[in-house]
Amino acid sequence: MKILVVEDEPLIRLGVVSQVEDAGFAVVEAANADEAIRVIEREDDIGVVITDVDMPGTMDGVRLTHFIRSKWPPIRMIVISGKVGVKASDLPSGTRFFTKPCQEAPLLNAVRELSGMGGTP
Repeated sequence: MKILVVEDEPLIRLGVVSQVEDAGFAVVEAANADEAIRVIEREDDIGVVITDVDMPGTMDGVRLTHFIRSKWPPIRMIVISGKVGVKASDLPSGTRFFTKPCQEAPLLNAVRELSGMGGTP
């Protein structure tokens, strides 16, 4: 199973990708929602998507989570944003939300839990 990181800021994306890879996960990345959808269509083993909210393109991260849920319901999702105003009720059920900057340990615990790899040992 792979983790897809969707973030338009290259340095932030690199940081998240490195953290998730260092935790032992295979990671693919996308710079926006449109690219993320192409990745999911191409890769049949995406288990968790970590996405930012504010991104260029046809949809933001919140809309992306709803699109993924409607088309690929088994994929679990984590939303990370510095944006104020994103509420749990704005996201599909089961989606985890973290504010930027988010701490590494809680993020990785969420990735482990959503991927079925368990939480903190």
